[in-house]
Amino acid sequence: MAAPFEYQVLDLTDDEVAAEAAVFGALTDAVRRLNEATLRTTVDHDTVEQVRQQVEELTARLEKSMIPGSFGVSFTKGGRVRSYGNAVVGLRNPLAVPLKIVQDKEAGRASAEFELNALYEGPPGQVHGGVVALVLDQVFGEAAAAGGTPGMTGTLKLRYQLNTPLGACSAAAWVDRRDGVKTIVKGELRRADGTVTVTAEGIFILPRWAREQLAEPGGTPPQYE
Repeated sequence: MAAPFEYQVLDLTDDEVAAEAAVFGALTDAVRRLNEATLRTTVDHDTVEQVRQQVEELTARLEKSMIPGSFGVSFTKGGRVRSYGNAVVGLRNPLAVPLKIVQDKEAGRASAEFELNALYEGPPGQVHGGVVALVLDQVFGEAAAAGGTPGMTGTLKLRYQLNTPLGACSAAAWVDRRDGVKTIVKGELRRADGTVTVTAEGIFILPRWAREQLAEPGGTPPQYE
């Protein structure tokens, strides 16, 4: 059974990847600032119209050469991962938070500290519940991978105990147990003061195609996010 998606292997050096990340990461950060400024600005309508025209001109310049479809995930021959389009951690995705996730492979654990600004609002001044689920899904998947049993999300159950104010937050997840091809992960989201606002449990499943790949002579577990 073939994999439902492909991972490309690119002939890029570490220096080339670093240069690419620096240039496009800076562009993405600038667009993130623009996104928040677009939401929060109180300048007059004439200024907004002038900015809109400038944004459209800049967008047209970038649209002159684009990849077809989504960015996907690729690897360099040196093992560097280019998951720049990821909706949570993507270096080139201005919609991403982004998260800087730290893995502890010995403990099967992953954690992140991050900022959720006005773009992620649900109730006034509070983080949207769907954004919480998005963030935790990524951190949980990273914890499963850190524990040596990467998988795709089967279920993710959240319990919203308290509101999560916009601003500084943190998340942590850890492998609780394994059951065959399933990895059960638990974790939580915290406010800036350390108060737990959301707890969750997820099941991450090694898909059939990956199991078949692993069963092949010399097969290794696939690495994906």
